[in-house]
Amino acid sequence: MDLLTVSLGSRSYPIVFGRSLRVEVRAEVATVQREGRKLAVITDRHVAATQSAVLGDLFGDAPRLVLDPGESTKSLEALGRVLDFMAEQRLDRGSILVAVGGGVIGDLAGFAAAVYLRGIAFWQVPTTLLAMVDSSVGGKTGINLKAGKNLVGSFHQPARVMIATEVLSTLPPREFAAGMAEVIKCGLLGDAPLFADLERTPVTVQSPDLATIIRRCCAAKARVVEADEFERAKEGGRALLNLGHTFGHAIEQVTAYRRYLHGEAVAIGLVAAARLSADLGMIPDGDVSRIRAVVAAHGLPVALVEPLPWPELLAAMSRDKKVRAGKLRFVLLEAIGRAVTRDDVDPARVAAAFASVGAALG
Repeated sequence: MDLLTVSLGSRSYPIVFGRSLRVEVRAEVATVQREGRKLAVITDRHVAATQSAVLGDLFGDAPRLVLDPGESTKSLEALGRVLDFMAEQRLDRGSILVAVGGGVIGDLAGFAAAVYLRGIAFWQVPTTLLAMVDSSVGGKTGINLKAGKNLVGSFHQPARVMIATEVLSTLPPREFAAGMAEVIKCGLLGDAPLFADLERTPVTVQSPDLATIIRRCCAAKARVVEADEFERAKEGGRALLNLGHTFGHAIEQVTAYRRYLHGEAVAIGLVAAARLSADLGMIPDGDVSRIRAVVAAHGLPVALVEPLPWPELLAAMSRDKKVRAGKLRFVLLEAIGRAVTRDDVDPARVAAAFASVGAALG
């Protein structure tokens, strides 16, 4: 077992790393139960099917709500189901809600915990690479609306995050690749040596240094969150974690969250953001080629499977939660390993960047 603390004063919490963590999680559950506190689990059908023995081993007969997998579950309807479940189980302010799954389950359960009884504790037990390196850390919770992604949510830090890498062995290859988009993003944002490592040797679920890479990404995100927990910095700060996401969220919305996994849309967004950075004279064209090559080497798309209309993509970006004073806000690269936020980008250049990954301008 390894431990990393996200230092946020009274909201600080540990991220616990290990291959299994069964002993550690059982001990935490037993402590909660000895104290007479209630605990309930939220998960999805995929996790319930592939990790049924693990769920039983870790949480015993704790009540469990199993939801459909996929982005469509981050909805008002699903939120209502979770809140009704919590009320039916008579959870109180001393209870704990446990999110066992990927980013969708973590975001949804975390938001439910944030608003139920005006806030109860929750644990994150991520089962996907993407959730391990990104969404389980930092306290961003929320759901989607028809108008856009993550437009309803709350900053609500987990009480603990428990990352057991053994569960990645049952992850479908496509889901593992989607998680690698966030690892690549981490390298581009502030860890050029990590990006160079990914260039030399693509990471797989069998990679001996996978656990080290996961911890490295969590530590990097923890530092950003500690400095700008509520994303209030005028420049840079936590907004930098959205590299590739303004493009990616627009792709997800225009395709109704059905065509691309989140990490796949972000991967295309990373390539588009690199192209835009180069077009603005911030990085050389060679860096765009390097980024594109690393994305492709990890089994991720570097362009749209089929063209998407630019007007719809622009409309989706205009509803993005990062818009300030009516201006689109982009995270762009000054170098591999160094990023900045910009809100002065000509829409024509954004359109050209989208065209470079296959959007239709006509």
